[in-house]
Amino acid sequence: MMLSGLAAIAGLDNAALRDLAAELKLPELADCLRLEEREVNAISGWGCAISLPHEHAHRNLADIEAIVAASDLPDQARELSVKAFRILAEAEAAVHGKKPAEVTFHEVGALDSILDICLACRLYGLLELDRFVCSPLPLADGVINCAHGALASPAPAVLRMLAGIPVRGFSGAGETVTPTALALLKALGADFGPWPAMRVERTAISFGSKVFMDAPNGAIWALGSW
Repeated sequence: MMLSGLAAIAGLDNAALRDLAAELKLPELADCLRLEEREVNAISGWGCAISLPHEHAHRNLADIEAIVAASDLPDQARELSVKAFRILAEAEAAVHGKKPAEVTFHEVGALDSILDICLACRLYGLLELDRFVCSPLPLADGVINCAHGALASPAPAVLRMLAGIPVRGFSGAGETVTPTALALLKALGADFGPWPAMRVERTAISFGSKVFMDAPNGAIWALGSW
């Protein structure tokens, strides 16, 4: 949802997205991403369709840092990407009683999460933002199925990263904030609060693929100037 929202607000087409993904220099990510129109409750928006080969790689932080270092990403995108993964590693380490360097990522170490984090950081730099404002995060009860089995929502890694983050209740059930998304928000230095005073220049709506019964699984984006 963050990836499609940033791409839409930046006004990029699929050819431009493919060029940015190619900067990661991973053959598995070649032509794997497509921005597509989606409709939820008769409201149109954008989403990302990602097609990747299945893999069983369980990468650690050093593996991911090596991928980022070997990429053609600009320095800012590299720094933000590594920062996001380090925030994740610290949270996972605290949850599992390990050191960050000892953490073996499962879902987060997969190709789609590498693509999500690195490309989101690349798009963020492309937009040249002075400030990134996000509403309080919606949290729900429920169950999350992952590599560790069935977990209560919010996921343990999310709970570790929530200190200092404003939240609000959500009437649905299940995962509403992923570890990847929260690590990105923290790495990008998001401020949390109401809409800032600004002159709106562009807007976009992005939708995720998960369906909630009582609320659209989407995000509203606005780009403006002071």
